[in-house]
Amino acid sequence: MYLVYSPEGSDEPQRWKYNPRKLMSAERESIERLTGSSWTEFTQKVVQGSSLCRRALLYTFLKRANPPLKFDDVDFAWDELELAYSKGELQEMREAAAESAPADMRAAVLARIDEQIAEAFEDPDEEGKAQPPIAA
Repeated sequence: MYLVYSPEGSDEPQRWKYNPRKLMSAERESIERLTGSSWTEFTQKVVQGSSLCRRALLYTFLKRANPPLKFDDVDFAWDELELAYSKGELQEMREAAAESAPADMRAAVLARIDEQIAEAFEDPDEEGKAQPPIAA
């Protein structure tokens, strides 16, 4: 999964690989303080669309390149930030949906996933099974 930031006026979006299991403890603790959520709650809320949690995640990634950055300086329009699955993650979802989607909805579900696969970022480092985005 990727956090993709496309601020207005930028030529290319900034993209960070988001794996909750790979953030460092200092970053996780900072996010917990900023959001008032435990790490498990945060990982669920960021996927569910919590603006505060997504802002904290964006801040964390931006701060890596700009250590003096302050949380209050991070502001974005909702359409400038998204969580996006890689092609590999979507292909795994497609395989699961092909087996589990109700028969009357299967074709539509698979067609929608195929559209997403066509537009998705191909992660050159992706190998094996994708981890779920929730840290349990």
